[in-house]
Amino acid sequence: MPNPINVVSVNISEKKGTIKIPVPSIELNELGVANDAHSGNWHRQVSLLADESVQRFTHAAGRKIRYGEFAENITTKGLELVNTHPLDKLYIGDVELEITQIGKECHGTSCAIFKEVGNCVMPKEGIFARVLKNGIVKAGDEVKYSPKVYKVLIVTLSDRASRGEYSDRSGPKIEQVLTSFFENEGWKFEIDKKLIPDDEKILSSILNEAREANYDLVFTTGGTGIGPCDITPDVVKPFLDKEIPGIMELIRFKYGSIKPNALISRAISGVMQNTLVYTLPGSVKAVEEYLSEIVPTLRHSIYMIHNLDAH
Repeated sequence: MPNPINVVSVNISEKKGTIKIPVPSIELNELGVANDAHSGNWHRQVSLLADESVQRFTHAAGRKIRYGEFAENITTKGLELVNTHPLDKLYIGDVELEITQIGKECHGTSCAIFKEVGNCVMPKEGIFARVLKNGIVKAGDEVKYSPKVYKVLIVTLSDRASRGEYSDRSGPKIEQVLTSFFENEGWKFEIDKKLIPDDEKILSSILNEAREANYDLVFTTGGTGIGPCDITPDVVKPFLDKEIPGIMELIRFKYGSIKPNALISRAISGVMQNTLVYTLPGSVKAVEEYLSEIVPTLRHSIYMIHNLDAH
């Protein structure tokens, strides 16, 4: 059985730059904590800090730290909040919070704790969230933590591989690279794979299903050239709400300057609702080259889609 997670204090301040005072309960609405100085239409509506962090700092400071002194709205116990990730969720009664940021810039001499001790825990271990469902929160309430699970779909298009004439190698390579990415980020993920012929109707049906199922990432491999069976970009493009041309332009320029055949690729990328979509060529070598440029942009792209200020 996992350890229980509970709220140990709820805290409010009417002015920014001051410590927050524990109160019997707080009301959370679409702007954050009612009557709190930090509420507003932005991504840091609610601040949270774990009692575990408070106790570590108490020992280092050599004095008792009161809840709210780090300007947190909600103090919890039973979960190391610093180990959570943006887009994870916290449920407290009827309230649903989505984590938007881990840590923040330290205000230094304008922070009461910093002026006294010369350090502060909030910039390193505090987290911030926005309110998805309103409600009342009070000390003693149970907290349920739900990590974001990223859903990934990899679609290999190949007439010959789908007939079993040879094994799909590019799809597994995408899975390998993405698995490494998610594990390095510490994010939970699920990867689904499909192997289909170069068929417009089948691919369109799969894209419709992926859109309805709210996949976070869709990668295709194969069908990006100029041959008679290369239909992938033509099928994918109408599904995109926004294109992301820069990635594919860079890849074509970078590798095309060395191997002119790379300039023939018609690969595209873009956004389908809240899903990032990338069409990759069908060779393992090309998949490695494309992903070497795409993967470094994934975290920022995901945060941008979900309106998180990750600059």
